[in-house]
Amino acid sequence: MPQFDLPLDELRAYHGHSTEPEDFDAFWQKTLQETRAHELDVRFEPVVTGLSTVQVYDVTFRGFGGHPVRGWLRLPAGATEPLPLVVEFVGYGNGRGLAHEHLLWSSTGRAHFVMDTRGQGSAFGGGGATPDPVGSAPAYPGFMTRGIEEPETYYYRRVITDAVRAVEAARTHPLTDATRTVALGHSQGGGLSLAVGALVPDLVAVAPDTPFLCDFPRAIKMTDRHPYREIGLYLKTHRGRSAEVLRTLSYFDGVHFAARGRVPALFSTALEDQTCPPSTVFAAFNTWAHEDKTIEVYDFNDHEGGGPHHEAAKLRWLGSYA
Repeated sequence: MPQFDLPLDELRAYHGHSTEPEDFDAFWQKTLQETRAHELDVRFEPVVTGLSTVQVYDVTFRGFGGHPVRGWLRLPAGATEPLPLVVEFVGYGNGRGLAHEHLLWSSTGRAHFVMDTRGQGSAFGGGGATPDPVGSAPAYPGFMTRGIEEPETYYYRRVITDAVRAVEAARTHPLTDATRTVALGHSQGGGLSLAVGALVPDLVAVAPDTPFLCDFPRAIKMTDRHPYREIGLYLKTHRGRSAEVLRTLSYFDGVHFAARGRVPALFSTALEDQTCPPSTVFAAFNTWAHEDKTIEVYDFNDHEGGGPHHEAAKLRWLGSYA
């Protein structure tokens, strides 16, 4: 698919169309306060994997509502001192995978935590292990419209809260250095890293790749690809509810989290990406509040973005922070 979005010079000036709710900060403060009333209750269980250079722990912690959330913590074998920590969030439909997957970051001498995404993990990859115990009103298949009637019931309120708690949980392990924590991820994982970059005050950097969950008003009208298309199909049936839906989504829009970005950031986008159109990514990047920010642009790629080439870019970039 040829480039279909705005020209690059216009992308570099685009800030999105989402209207920020007046109570955005109060909403998230209340959400996290209610969640922190539950004990974090982190458990690290060592796993036998057959790997000789990495020790893996099966992790359980309490996320939104005190619900159990799973993850993997990977440490370089033989580590004895606290290590820089990379917290990774996975793409839409994916789960934490299997214990022997995702070995890049632990191979660099860092601690690496991968959060399972509640209710997901059945679309591809090694699967997930975290159910979502919260029900919803009728929703289009997928996750984008679950509880979309109100911000308080929306699915991503639970997931973003889980992501904040994942950072808190990973930091409790004695071999992780809380002062050198980075959040990153691709697609949905990129969107979650944006939220965490706003809601966790003391990260050292974030690296969102082709992030999802940004500039909803443009995204849901511009692309016919899933997952954004789930919202359009919901509104095709629930006629006349666009204003209510956009109000709910505004509490979860990466553009508003970006306005609260407190740390250096490395973004990436691809100009042929119809899943997360580049204008929606640039809306978050251009709004990111910290002045130390960079975006890598991949001219002829779709949602895969820079792939292994961008992994190399992240390895170089992250060396300055953790």
